[in-house]
Amino acid sequence: MNDTSFWLTEDAVSRLVPLEDAIEALERSLLESADGTAFNVPKALGDVGNGGAMHCLGSASPQAGVCGFKTWVHTGKGAKAVYSLFSTDTGQLLAMMEANTLGQLRTAAMTAVGTRWLVTDASVSEMAVIGSGKQALGQILAINAVRPLSRIRIWSPNAERRKQFVEKVGHILRNSEVIDAPSIEAATEGAPIVTVVTRATQPFFPARLLAPGAHLNAVGAILPGNAEIFPDVFERAKAIVVDDITNTRKASREFIDYFGPDDANWTRIQPLSKVIREGEAKATGTGDITLFKAMGMGLSDLAIARLVHERATGDENIAIRLPLTAPAPIRLKSE
Repeated sequence: MNDTSFWLTEDAVSRLVPLEDAIEALERSLLESADGTAFNVPKALGDVGNGGAMHCLGSASPQAGVCGFKTWVHTGKGAKAVYSLFSTDTGQLLAMMEANTLGQLRTAAMTAVGTRWLVTDASVSEMAVIGSGKQALGQILAINAVRPLSRIRIWSPNAERRKQFVEKVGHILRNSEVIDAPSIEAATEGAPIVTVVTRATQPFFPARLLAPGAHLNAVGAILPGNAEIFPDVFERAKAIVVDDITNTRKASREFIDYFGPDDANWTRIQPLSKVIREGEAKATGTGDITLFKAMGMGLSDLAIARLVHERATGDENIAIRLPLTAPAPIRLKSE
């Protein structure tokens, strides 16, 4: 067994894997899932009190020879994530990396892949964003990577924070018109793509806000205590696609409340991996909109971590080498 591993910082992850590369890596990983050559380990979730939660997501790609876990704790005062990457051939710890940036990359990249496959008109160039928090910028950049945006309308309830965010997006995407929308209605009116990315604990987004034929990315509510969309959004959907059905059934209050425990109700929902493998999303409802829900899954983290490790291996200056030691003998008492 090799006697060293890597430690990679947030900055190293950011430098090694730009967003466009993350999108392509994630789509390849989803194809592995569709083919049965890679798999997720269902999320473990624990309540630590005061609105905080501990999480663990795992996955493996035996054909690529890697598996791993992302673990993190989210609290009202902050959050930190760590990813551990292992060899499935030798059991060696290949790398450990700070994973907040990795999480933002895979979350944004998943929305990009979902949008690419559900917004089939490549000429679409406008979106509305509801929310201006930590994930919102990544969501915009990801969609811009697959459907270049000429116009972006942004709304969130805090006017000052919204203004600052609009200015930030406009500075980054200088070829796009970035609009500070005065209301959620003004943001969404006629928008062909809408992304809702908030920390709302109660539904606030009804189907009436969506233009005919619009696509909705509902990506903010990933805990059982959170919700963004009203049930009538499901009723308007002709196709409902998620990143992972198991995690959706376990942790999405919106889906659990609407579809209930009956397995037959969940047959309307398609995993994104199947959509990619079959080349299109099937119409499973009579509505006019498409809905994509990303809850987070282990394979999306693994896709990015694999790429980080591969590129770090070729750049000795970006990773910190960690010694790996053999097990030490157990002592009966302190000496």
